[in-house]
Amino acid sequence: MTDSFKTILVTGAGSGIGRATARAFLAQGWRVALLGRRRERLEEAAAGDARALILTADVGDADQVEAAFAAVKAAWGRLDVLFNNAGQSAPSAPIDEIPVAEWLAVNSANITGMFLCARAAFGIMRHQSPQGGRIINNGSISAHVPRPGSVPYTMSKHAVTGLTRTLGLDGRAFNIACGQIDIGNALTDMAAKFTQGVPQANGEVRVEPVMDVAHVADAVLHMAGLPLDVNVPFMTIMARDMPYIGRG
Repeated sequence: MTDSFKTILVTGAGSGIGRATARAFLAQGWRVALLGRRRERLEEAAAGDARALILTADVGDADQVEAAFAAVKAAWGRLDVLFNNAGQSAPSAPIDEIPVAEWLAVNSANITGMFLCARAAFGIMRHQSPQGGRIINNGSISAHVPRPGSVPYTMSKHAVTGLTRTLGLDGRAFNIACGQIDIGNALTDMAAKFTQGVPQANGEVRVEPVMDVAHVADAVLHMAGLPLDVNVPFMTIMARDMPYIGRG
């Protein structure tokens, strides 16, 4: 049964997984705060829905994140779910060829951004009445099995797993659940390269299977809809035949 008073904030909501997820929650009657850097993309994703709240912010900027979450609290009085989704990758390269600026940019989004948004959401959820909520972090299959030349991205996603495990423990005292969804080959603009061929661990370049991003949105909906005394700590969703189970 849809609860029209449920609220969720989706980071990176202007494209890809974030966009698909924000739209799925709007379709189910949730109030959805769409956060991203480009207002025009967020407005396109929201498609004029009256239950959407547009928030422009860089997740790596502490002041902008605090202002965005304060706007959610001012508008709705509470936050039930955070889909901590925003992130970025970097071009594949050996570690000694990766510019330090690229490393820092990935960290800003994938580690600092995840921390700042989780911190802000946790603070709201801890002090609201009724107390509690749910944080869902977007991890990656790279947190388990890296792709060649992916040091910044893979390291950052290991950090996300650490955040998920710690919040899953720390949140218990405040009725806050935390889980992670690790996604493999959902067809977004970022993943379109898989259909053209990408490097494999054995040195070959191969086309990889992909899946509809709507399946990811449905999975996040399922996680978000559970009662707070139930949690999915980690979920992996992937194109069945992608080279994950046996990369090498």
